[in-house]
Amino acid sequence: MNNQQAEPLPKPIRPVTARIQHACVALVRAEDSLLALAMLAIMLIPLLEALLRPFNANIPGAAPFTQHLTLIIGMIGGAVAARKGRLLSLSSFSGLFKGHVKTAAQLWNNAIAATISAILCMASLSFALSERTGDKVLELGIPVWVVQLIIPIGFAIIALRLIWWSAPHWIGRIVSIALATIIITVFWKEAIEYEILFKIGIGILVTALIAGAPIFALISGAALLLLWGEGLTVVSVPLKHYSLTTNPTLPAIPLFTLAGYFLAEGGASKRLIEVFNALAGHIRGGAAIITVFVCAFFTSFTGASGVTILALGGLLMPVLIAEKLSERKALGLLTGAGSLGLLLPPCLPLILYAIIASTAIANMGVDVASSAPQVNMERMFLAGVGPSLLLMGLTIAWGMWRPRGDRNNVPTLPSFDAKRATSAVLAAKWELLLPAVALGCLFGGFATPIEAAAITAAYAFTIEVFIYRDLSIRKDLVRVLAECGLLIGGVLMILGVAMGLTYYLISTEVPFKAVAWATEWSATTPHSQLMFLLLLNVFLLVVGCLMDIFSALVVVVPLIVPVGLALGIDPVHLGIIFLANLELGYLTPPVGMNLFLASYRFNKTVPEVSLSVLPLFFVLLVGVLIITYWPGLSTWLPAVLLDTP
Repeated sequence: MNNQQAEPLPKPIRPVTARIQHACVALVRAEDSLLALAMLAIMLIPLLEALLRPFNANIPGAAPFTQHLTLIIGMIGGAVAARKGRLLSLSSFSGLFKGHVKTAAQLWNNAIAATISAILCMASLSFALSERTGDKVLELGIPVWVVQLIIPIGFAIIALRLIWWSAPHWIGRIVSIALATIIITVFWKEAIEYEILFKIGIGILVTALIAGAPIFALISGAALLLLWGEGLTVVSVPLKHYSLTTNPTLPAIPLFTLAGYFLAEGGASKRLIEVFNALAGHIRGGAAIITVFVCAFFTSFTGASGVTILALGGLLMPVLIAEKLSERKALGLLTGAGSLGLLLPPCLPLILYAIIASTAIANMGVDVASSAPQVNMERMFLAGVGPSLLLMGLTIAWGMWRPRGDRNNVPTLPSFDAKRATSAVLAAKWELLLPAVALGCLFGGFATPIEAAAITAAYAFTIEVFIYRDLSIRKDLVRVLAECGLLIGGVLMILGVAMGLTYYLISTEVPFKAVAWATEWSATTPHSQLMFLLLLNVFLLVVGCLMDIFSALVVVVPLIVPVGLALGIDPVHLGIIFLANLELGYLTPPVGMNLFLASYRFNKTVPEVSLSVLPLFFVLLVGVLIITYWPGLSTWLPAVLLDTP
């Protein structure tokens, strides 16, 4: 959940203060413009590459430039998120604090997060400067190490902004700086033996977690402690951060997400609701069909159930109430439907799983990697279709079902109006074609995955700006690009530093030990594969409650993929199980993320939202069990379309 904070500047009381204020405003605008420019560039470079290919032309260095633009977007977006107080955090605990306790908790968690950011800044500066001795250059003679300097610069800005937001006055900020200085000094000089320092460090991280510290700081803090204890260099964290954010497949994430943002910020939501209303509004329970399909469509492109709930909740709630659903059921349906598109292509978690799982398999050695089933973006996209349709169907069925006493309490439904339906479909035809554009480019063979994502983003931009004219280039473009970059920055901050924790696990051979255990366990336990899957479901539901989906992907996937391979479980099927469970984790009381977002959007208490979504939770749990024990639901479509000669 986002740690929301306002960012007002103090009112000027002297001319010099006014000049400082104007300078700050100018810097904020410049930062947003730079982020927007990077987002625009990452869309245009692959797009031009795809357009130039038929003419046997290309852009020199297009691939490395695109990969490093992802790094730049991640760091600038993270800095903007820190400026706006929107770094992703597990703030379910901090919401319980009031008054002076809340003020103290905010000072503490920001001071700890700033401390960790400062350490990451120093480590990443050492990493970037060490690269000067190499001869790596991008095109145009730009040394790679110069681009890598964006990492320490970004962490330094984040540290300063966390200090700024630690308190509303300078006394509190000075206290925050003092705390950070003391912690760095104690750990840097190692005045106390490691075992005691480790316990102190873990205690600090736990209290920061409770106080609502950003997720990236908690994960990177744990990685730094563990690496330090093993005698491994902490430079590994920024090194792995750089390796992940410049992964050749990763630019697809900001590009597909950008397409979703263009839709969400334009008028697509109203047009799509009208389409499904015209097609299903005459059916008893049609409001549930409308809600599920519209929410799934938006989540599949934005990759964030929170955006779906916040953007569509106000539009869909009246539709559900108009069909005389109880307010509780309507609230539960909207809360549950918000995450249904996470298994539909081209959703962000599917791409991330493909990247992380394939890396985990490669780390197991050449022999394992050569014999393991292939995991890539295309397979994950196809594998998610059947399970996603199953969960959507179950949600629709629950939404349409009414208790016996309520079956007569239904409104008079309008008859089907073919003219209205045709008009609605024609009005939204360009947006309805978006999935066909994305998947057609991806599977058509004439564009790489990154180019397909760029074409999809450019298509969404074109229809919302030039065809529907819902967005203005002058008024809206920078705002939408910067807002999307902020979300991507917050996600990539978590993913990048979590790779440092993954590096620790690999260095201490945790995955290999897990494989050895799984091999021994399977030899002595009847139905070991089925038992493992059942235990995995329980474990992932807990993970889904306590971790966001992005950090869970980076931390947990490298551990379960080797075990799954040892037990003969297809890693593509395992990925769908993993994501389906985490999708359900968004709804799991008392700390599922959708519960807090719905509480904020509809002005209801978290217990009210939890009770409303609980029946749907159990319905979807049945769906997750079907997905778990019916592997063909996930593997059939990839086998037919990708493996058939």
